Formats: sequence, structure tokens, C-alpha cells
Amino acid sequence: MKRVLAAMTLPLSLIAMTACGGGDPLAGDKSAADTITVGSANFPESQLLAEIYAQALEAKSIKVVRKPDLGSRETYVPALKDGSIDMIPDYTGTLLQYFRKDAPETSEQDVYTALRAETPAELAVLDKASAQDKDAVVITKETAQRLNVKSIADLAPHCKDLVFGGPPEFTTRAGGIPGLAKNYGCNFREYKQLQPGAVTSEALKGNAVQAADIFTTDSTIKANGFVVLEDPKLNFAAQNIVPLIKVAKASESVRNALNAVQAKLDTPILLDLNAKLADKSKPDPKDVAKEWLKSVGLA
Repeated sequence: MKRVLAAMTLPLSLIAMTACGGGDPLAGDKSAADTITVGSANFPESQLLAEIYAQALEAKSIKVVRKPDLGSRETYVPALKDGSIDMIPDYTGTLLQYFRKDAPETSEQDVYTALRAETPAELAVLDKASAQDKDAVVITKETAQRLNVKSIADLAPHCKDLVFGGPPEFTTRAGGIPGLAKNYGCNFREYKQLQPGAVTSEALKGNAVQAADIFTTDSTIKANGFVVLEDPKLNFAAQNIVPLIKVAKASESVRNALNAVQAKLDTPILLDLNAKLADKSKPDPKDVAKEWLKSVGLA
């Protein structure tokens, strides 16, 4: 999954955390026994959610270390297994397909139930939030009007003439390029690997790509008048937000703190938080997280 908030530029504090000492965010000792090391993927929403989780834990006097911007699931799941990190925010549908590539489940509860069954024994997913952030095929309003398309099915006959942009892992994930080809017969002329976030948004806006993988809670969809194409064949499964955590670190106090966040987090709230994070003032995710946690009594 994911997958993103296209117009966000990372604050210098986050860049510095990953750039110092050679740039390997997983460098250093394994997580200490009395500490929860919270990681995040390489896009702003994940970094914001990780900060929300971190501060919720700290509010319960639990020691936290942050390791942001770890890259994609193909990097951070092994980091969880080897103890480099202890937990990370994730999305149910794409996580299920990571553990079981041919997973057919698409509905919210079916995906969550299957995910719990498929998660490796040393890891666990906690309560799912009602908040979802799904991958989507997104095009500009001009392209939608020119091709007279509202859905991926409408776009399919035109895919051969279009350049698609998205993260490297979208080319191999079941719901990515393989799923679009299988479910819709949509085979793009070219695939451009793009960093999630501002790079993807700008590429779409500037016509370097004519369609892109952008998350449905991305604030730039509304800001740029982009069109999210309907997915009538449910190529993209439900994507509820869940904490993925090492079982050995999931104490009762840790579970309670994180599940309390999950109970408060819905999609409208996530959209609002993303919009705040994308503001021209470039707020630090720590400040956005702190403000929200205080507003719901969790900090």
C-alpha cells in the first residue's frame, strides 16, 4: 500500500533523521527490551501515523525510539522480523497481499480476518481503524474529459497509449500493475517509477505521466482537481489502518494505548490530518500528531 499524499514535502527534521551518519535508517542496534521502536514507510501519511502512535505510547510512559522513512513494505517487514523496529502503521489490504499474494478478499472484514490468519506468528496486527486509505488510479480532469472516462474499465482501451507512474513495488503487487492487467485488461505503454508524494503529483500534473497510483486520502487530489477512477471490479482491496507489531513487544499497556488511537481514527479525520500536514507552512508531523491526540484526549 500504498500507498499517498502527493503535495507534501518532508520537513527538515525528518530528512535530517534519515540523512545523518550515512543515510541507512536501519543502521544501529536492535530495539532495546524496554523500548518500542516505531518505524514508518517512505511517505508522509505513514510518518504522521507513526508519530501519532509514538506519542500515544509516550503518553502512557512507554519509551519510544523513532525510525522514519524506511521505504516500502518489502524493506520494513524484514526489519520487524529481525528486530530493527518493533512496530509500524500499515494497511490491511496490501499487507494481506504481501503475506499471501493471491489473496482474493476485498471487503473490509474479510480482509482483516484473513490478514490476522496470514500474519507470521512473531508479528500481530492490532485493532483496525475505520480509517482507510486505498490505492487508486488517478488522472487529471483534462484526461478524464478527453477520453470520456469515469472508471478503470473505461480507461482500459486507452491504457496502451498512456504512461503510468507509481512506486517500484506497484509493478509486482497483486493489486498493482498485475491486477490492473488481469482484472481490466489494462496494459500501459510505459511505467515510470516515481517516489510517492510530491514527485508523483507533479508528474501527473505536468503530463509526464497520464495516470498514477495515488492514495485516496491524498489532499492534492482535491487541490488539483484530479479524478479518482472508479474500481467496479474491486481491484483494490479494503485498506484499513492497522498497527503491525512484534508479538514480543505487544504488552497489554502497548495494545491498549494503540487500540485507543484506532478507536478514534476515521477516514474524515485522516483526510483532515493530511490536509494540515500538506499546508504551505510545512508543519512538522510531530506537531500535527500532538494537536490531534490532545483534541481526542489521548495525550
